[in-house]
Amino acid sequence: MAGTPSRDLRLLRAAAELWDQDEQEIGFLARLFTQTSLPYRDPGDKPRWERRNGDLTLSVRPGSTGYPYGAMPRLLLNWLSTEALRTKSRDLVLGRNLSDFMRQLGLTPTGGKNGTITRLMKQSDRLFQASLAVRWEGENRVAGGQMNVASEYNLWSRPSDDPEAHTLFPSVVRLSGDFFDEVTNHPVPIDLGALRALRGSALRLDIYCWLTYRMSYLRRPSTVSWDTLRAQFGSELADTKQGRGQFRRDFAKHLREVLLVYRDANVETTEAGVTLSPSRTHVPFKGLRDIARSPYELESPPFGQALAQ
Repeated sequence: MAGTPSRDLRLLRAAAELWDQDEQEIGFLARLFTQTSLPYRDPGDKPRWERRNGDLTLSVRPGSTGYPYGAMPRLLLNWLSTEALRTKSRDLVLGRNLSDFMRQLGLTPTGGKNGTITRLMKQSDRLFQASLAVRWEGENRVAGGQMNVASEYNLWSRPSDDPEAHTLFPSVVRLSGDFFDEVTNHPVPIDLGALRALRGSALRLDIYCWLTYRMSYLRRPSTVSWDTLRAQFGSELADTKQGRGQFRRDFAKHLREVLLVYRDANVETTEAGVTLSPSRTHVPFKGLRDIARSPYELESPPFGQALAQ
């Protein structure tokens, strides 16, 4: 193990702890965010950012404070999805205090300009301000709609000297009706322990959630081409020989790390792409195959059934 980076050691330890657990801590994620995702890095002053997965496109327009990006908004989406299903309510309270909420996300509170407290507060505000639009294009039908995460929110305005301190008014968010419907109608079960182990990389989180969803309905081996994967996971890289090669190396590395956690996933990287073979789902869930159907098996968009009417 000599020479192994500390980040890799932390992942190995976290994965080993998961292997020894008798029971999983189950959470959920809206299916849309297992098929598409948010930016990995700040897109800057672009007026719009897009991510495409086959016939499905997610477009993000930033609010006044900028784009949500990185691991933080992904952890938030997971928490919001899980709580929406648990409480069956659009109105959610974000913990007893800031420190409590961060623990629920698997984060350790740290101060300073680049600490986890500041980054969580900024990314929460950005996520709830962002305008998200979904477009689905089939052979004979085109559909689309808004998928904003929140319709209202009231958050901590600045870091407290004591993140354990209780505030007079709790931080709350009211989910948009469209987001709430997507979560409750199409939840994808995931292992919260796995997310905590993988939280150091937004790409690892995306690959894990994507694999968990794909394996829930996969009946036969399927090869996903590198070009398709790059459109879904690596659209920030240039469409050049160098950019394509860099994406393949990055994706393969992060996939290996995800497979430390999801050991039952039967996955192989080839020159053509990534071959997925039917595997045991990472989260056993009764009726999962009915809930998490493939977007390519749907006759209507994988969001808001009313859009197809």
